[in-house]
Amino acid sequence: MSTMTKTDVTTQLHQVWIKATPQAIWDAITQPEWTEKYGYPGHSEYELHAGGAYKAIAGQEMVAMGAPQIIVDGEVVEADPPRRLVQTWRFLWDPELVAEGFTRVTWEIDEGEGGICKLTVMHELEGAPKTAAQVAGEIPGAGGGWSYILSDLKTLLETGKALDG
Repeated sequence: MSTMTKTDVTTQLHQVWIKATPQAIWDAITQPEWTEKYGYPGHSEYELHAGGAYKAIAGQEMVAMGAPQIIVDGEVVEADPPRRLVQTWRFLWDPELVAEGFTRVTWEIDEGEGGICKLTVMHELEGAPKTAAQVAGEIPGAGGGWSYILSDLKTLLETGKALDG
């Protein structure tokens, strides 16, 4: 996986190649029954139309550690299944992160040869240095950011099991 994690830039680009169909990858990104299987405890919910709501719901473990019920919120800007999803994104568990406001995440799924797709996640982080550090996985004890989430997603789709499973 190729990952840019410098947090002094305003955009982070993450790419991973996955042996799965575009629809399988799309479903794993957008369907709660999939999003609860990888990444961090909890799941995501999307209203997949322009102006629709996005929220990431904390799992019981996260709530027990003091996280709010909704840990990330945003809005769907564009949904073109199963190829492209653009959304806004804002962390809600820390007042400083909330104050940075909404950033923008673009998911692109490009089908290649041999049943392999390239998933690109571009996170525009202008004016959000703390969010940038968080999603780059640079905050000790706070997880691995996008690199971890995408590695876990790839592992789940290719093996049927998450990294910790």
